[in-house]
Amino acid sequence: MRTPPVNAFPVPTIDRSGGSPSDSAQLSQLDVLESEAIHIIREVVAEFERPVLLFSGGKDSVVVLHLAAKAFWPGKVPFPLLHVDTGHNFPEVLAFRDETVARLGLRLEVASVQDYIDDGRLTERADGTRNPLQTLPLLDAITAGRHDAVFGGARRDEDKARAKERILSLRDEFGQWDPRNQRPELWNLYNGRHTVGQHVRAFPISNWTELNVWRYIEREGIALPPLYYAHEREVYRRDGMWRAVSPVSAPLASETVVSRTVRYRTVGDMSCTGAVDSDAASVQDVVREIAVSTITERGATRADDRISEAAMEDRKKDGYF
Repeated sequence: MRTPPVNAFPVPTIDRSGGSPSDSAQLSQLDVLESEAIHIIREVVAEFERPVLLFSGGKDSVVVLHLAAKAFWPGKVPFPLLHVDTGHNFPEVLAFRDETVARLGLRLEVASVQDYIDDGRLTERADGTRNPLQTLPLLDAITAGRHDAVFGGARRDEDKARAKERILSLRDEFGQWDPRNQRPELWNLYNGRHTVGQHVRAFPISNWTELNVWRYIEREGIALPPLYYAHEREVYRRDGMWRAVSPVSAPLASETVVSRTVRYRTVGDMSCTGAVDSDAASVQDVVREIAVSTITERGATRADDRISEAAMEDRKKDGYF
């Protein structure tokens, strides 16, 4: 008999304090969000033949994987994981990714941006970031795996392009998204119809906020890569962000390297993700910090979103996450 994975599945919290008898078993906000997400995951698995979960080891994909494990417990998660490895990922995140996959006994598919650069299918960008180069390897991996549904951890509060995308988002034969051609999602009914060659992106935590995610991580005791918590790191200032000193993100002669206590609100490539000054060394500290933050996580830390006002939407139209 299989034993539950680490940090798995406490009984949902029931608020039985005060109120009328009809309010005596009221679910908390996190319970409602969790229930919705699990419903979406089960619905997709029931409707589609070959789903896959995009898993980078970042907090949102970790939460979606945790929800998927809950959705099918005591069985195993019935689909593989897919990571588009840019070659610029933080080593700590890759180590966490591999440990998580091994612990849960899942299959991980990896699409390498470096392989595409080596054989000439992609060319390095002048700015050094590889995040925009993920689209072609992603679409090729979806085609090669014959995946008709792709789970992602995108949330509406991250960016205005993601705010207007449906929970089940149809992609055409070229993997592209047309924001003018979206299906209504009324009464929690999700339309997964698609033709051969098309696929659907599914976003179970689309309605969650960054604060919801962290409160859920706190409640469930979910482990994350150490980058999400305060630590000492050598950084330099560029475009209003603290960039980590690394082989793929070196400072210019005019940029001064300093050692600061920082953490990462979102974990992308080392070449385009900035850290924030923070003393939040625990989940509880992070929850308190985010509760009073006035800047979104991507707005504060992602250089790849600053290419243009519509940077995220343009990438999503081409097939990005």
